[in-house]
Amino acid sequence: MEKLPPDLFLRIFCLLDHRNLATTQLVCRRWKMLGSDNSLWCDLFIERWGSDQATFCAPVDSKSWKHVYMVQDRCDRNGLGLKIIREGDDYYLIHQGEIQRHLGSRKSKIEDLSVSSADYKDVKEEVPSLSILDKILFFIGDVESASVQAKRSRLV
Repeated sequence: MEKLPPDLFLRIFCLLDHRNLATTQLVCRRWKMLGSDNSLWCDLFIERWGSDQATFCAPVDSKSWKHVYMVQDRCDRNGLGLKIIREGDDYYLIHQGEIQRHLGSRKSKIEDLSVSSADYKDVKEEVPSLSILDKILFFIGDVESASVQAKRSRLV
């Protein structure tokens, strides 16, 4: 596989959809570089949203077609407004599809608590728990996620 020319990889990668193309980038550094090719992501964008939308959303400055594709996909899934979304165990604040800030991870908070509880096993005090702000954040993220899924199920 290492001896195959990049052109052949690009021909194969152009047959993949966006999910499979993103997955190929996890294989190795070379595939990550080849899978990030602007022409691949531009073609995927045009295939999904059309050439008019591609002209309107063309990358500006140092942004790539992959970034533009991800933002447009996030807009389709979550809308344009200011929202808190959950992707896996991570929570993000997004506006118009762009991630504005990483708000935290439920997994890392729970791991932090398990580490802190090991430190306090000889102490009689209560183990620190999630702060009220963390609980509110996770609740809002879970409600946002559930409402999007409920809306999708009503449409289908």
